[in-house]
Amino acid sequence: MINNPTQPSKIAIVTGGASGLGLAIAEKFVYNNIFTVIIGRDEEKLRNAKTALGENCATISFDLGNLEQIPLLVAEITNTYGGVDILVNNAGINMKKPFEDVTDDEFQRINHTNVTAVFSLSREVAKHMLARESGSIINISSMASQYGLPKVIAYTASKSAIEGMTRAMAVDLSPRGIRVNCVAPGFIATDMSATALNNDPERKNKVLSRTPMGKMGIPADIADAVYFFASDASSYITGTVLPVDGGNSIGF
Repeated sequence: MINNPTQPSKIAIVTGGASGLGLAIAEKFVYNNIFTVIIGRDEEKLRNAKTALGENCATISFDLGNLEQIPLLVAEITNTYGGVDILVNNAGINMKKPFEDVTDDEFQRINHTNVTAVFSLSREVAKHMLARESGSIINISSMASQYGLPKVIAYTASKSAIEGMTRAMAVDLSPRGIRVNCVAPGFIATDMSATALNNDPERKNKVLSRTPMGKMGIPADIADAVYFFASDASSYITGTVLPVDGGNSIGF
């Protein structure tokens, strides 16, 4: 358990923060004395995250697809814990399916969660940030937005939208004190990616052969980049998309 007795310096929200990259981000924040509210749907994972992260963390079970409830969610968080300084839009869903077999409903479902919910939550949090004229919003994109990947048309569309939204949000919000940036992870070693790649040696070799650094990243690499955007070290940076991918997006 991470314990830090000092008063938290900032308050953050991390969506999808109970596992994978989101949990690594939450761990980084808590370790650096940022009180972190994790939003997720899996109650068991939320309990485990709370146990691991300790008193500097709170968890909320909530489906971000329920757009009409998001204003109430944000109001509850701010009333309970105070003004939110950092929002990390990490939660998202994927679906691997041939392009011609993807239905309209499936395409809309992915984009509802990965784009519309991100917009709605960001809008509501930004309203509170604007009142204080400060804040940092970090969106999580994907290498799928950097180049074409097969069988993930809906996910690719959603992450391309996230990068466009990052720039548009920065133009709207940064003159009023809110920075907006985006991290685009490459191939990161997680339980999910290990299962996929270890069962497909050809795909794994392709991943590594076109990554100039010759290895996969680890969740802490993404957490470090997100923390940079959340901190004062990036105080003159907004509207950027940072690939954290060992050079995969520019590799040959």
